[in-house]
Amino acid sequence: MMRITKHGDNLWQLTRLYAVNVYLVREVDGLTLVDTGLGGSAGEFMRAAQEIDMPIRRILLTHAHSDHIGSLDEIAAARPDAEIAFTERTAAFLRGEMDLLPGEPQTELRGGFELRETKATRLIAPDDTVGSLRVVAAPGHSPDHVAFLDERDGTLVAGDAFQTLGGIAVAGVRRWLFPFPAMATWHTPTALRSAVSLRELNPARLAVGHGRVIERPGDQMDKAISDARAVVNGR
Repeated sequence: MMRITKHGDNLWQLTRLYAVNVYLVREVDGLTLVDTGLGGSAGEFMRAAQEIDMPIRRILLTHAHSDHIGSLDEIAAARPDAEIAFTERTAAFLRGEMDLLPGEPQTELRGGFELRETKATRLIAPDDTVGSLRVVAAPGHSPDHVAFLDERDGTLVAGDAFQTLGGIAVAGVRRWLFPFPAMATWHTPTALRSAVSLRELNPARLAVGHGRVIERPGDQMDKAISDARAVVNGR
């Protein structure tokens, strides 16, 4: 069962199993799907696009964890004409190349990574734009993590850089009602630095991979960042 929730003029939140979100973003020529959720979700996502009465033109990924790339191959097969865009690092993880890079914290990777056959039609990097969305670097939860800022209305699609299910938190800070994003976080100090950078964008709306969308999220992001600093500093 999937829940569809509209936020503002251009964003639809698609929630499966009460906990896993992907997003459809309206563009002039159709919809951009941000993340592909759990495996077996493609049919529901396609039906959501039909309800909105616009085709899925683009598929973006925030990172390569299995609950964000689960239906990538299914969606790509259903929409063979769609642009498929993710970073080179995400592409490497999808190929099974799991080595950390020189200069990165040499902390063990966490979270589920799975192979996928789908290749990007376009490799993206921070500050690129895809439609109305600007790519923003946000590593920490995983090394490849990015977020997407809709420059029309300030919506930040933040993936797992923050969660709001069980209480707002920066990746790596455990919320006992929903601890899984923290358990799957690679490097919390890096996630904290990314959270600060995302907060500096002053988003008007925060849309996350797990939990509710927050309007005017600044104060709540500040609180989450303060909590994360306390965790990182051992207080």
